[in-house]
Amino acid sequence: TDMLLTSGGVSMGNYDVVKDVLAEQGEISFWTVRMKPGKPLAFGTIKGIPHLGLPGNPVSSMITFELFARPAILKMMGKKNFSKPTIEATLDGRIRNTDGRRIFARATVSREGDRYLARVTGPQGSGILTSMSRSNGLVIVPEDVGAVEHGETVKVLMLDWSEE
Repeated sequence: TDMLLTSGGVSMGNYDVVKDVLAEQGEISFWTVRMKPGKPLAFGTIKGIPHLGLPGNPVSSMITFELFARPAILKMMGKKNFSKPTIEATLDGRIRNTDGRRIFARATVSREGDRYLARVTGPQGSGILTSMSRSNGLVIVPEDVGAVEHGETVKVLMLDWSEE
């Protein structure tokens, strides 16, 4: 086994036991990250095998997979280029950051003339799958930025990239 990858069980609830198993059977390197969605994220080793525990909420799990699991798996496969492209776009909408975490807001990115436009895909709750299914990029709001306003330039991590 090269890596253990699990989804769910890494938060603070009664049924979130992955952290306890990691502590008993191996060692925990970390179990939270300062990002939204995806704050609960466990990483450690069990008998020398890396374990990545993704959150249970569907959108949180998908985003942490893209940011942490996919690059780790590709690197373990010997791939040299495992990063998704990041572009600059003009924000169509507003994104608030009220708790000092790095936000990855789901957005639809399209080319509008000589620039890219990023439109937030609606409510951004970690259980709202339509926000993910409609997106092709993640608008990155740094943890020290309280809000990004309509018309501002933002960085977008592209999930599905085609340069049309």
